[in-house]
Amino acid sequence: MITPAYWVLIAVGAVIVVLVLVVIGIYNKLVLLRNRYKNAFAQIDVQLKRRYDLIPNLVETAKGYMKHERETLNAVIQARGLAVDAGRRAAANPGDPAAMTSLGSAEGQLVGALGRLFALAENYPDLKANQNMLALQEELASTENKVAFARQAYNDAVMTYNTGRETFPNVIFAGMFNFREASLFEVESREEREAPKVSFN
Repeated sequence: MITPAYWVLIAVGAVIVVLVLVVIGIYNKLVLLRNRYKNAFAQIDVQLKRRYDLIPNLVETAKGYMKHERETLNAVIQARGLAVDAGRRAAANPGDPAAMTSLGSAEGQLVGALGRLFALAENYPDLKANQNMLALQEELASTENKVAFARQAYNDAVMTYNTGRETFPNVIFAGMFNFREASLFEVESREEREAPKVSFN
């Protein structure tokens, strides 16, 4: 004969099993969302590395024509170096607030330095007509567009992840399982939001 205590035990066991399944489901969903934003950052990283690889060629091409603009050329190379370092730190820990802020700042400095380079290049008609410079200009413009799309995809994935970890009941378990808030990839000023102007028309 089955006693009432046995039914209570079965009910308690069933509740525990359901709770364990809910926690497993929440954990797996948060892992999925975290992996999505990390993958989205990897796409940004690919495009940033492509842009960083273009910049030395751009500077070398410009050097032959802009002999008196060493300060600007050096500023571009220095800004590129800072951006590469910040990109490595962000790639090692996508979503980390300090890493993303550092990357946003370094990217802003690089965009500003490239903008100054292209503004000065307007004063050199032979440089504007150089086929290598025109090809680099086109490739850089294409890369800037890809960076913008990748940044948007990353920010969307971060927003989905952050919303997922802050909703109830996920918020109860997010801290317990060390799912920290991820930071968006934002730029700090209006100038930094604009891609460098690369048109030599």
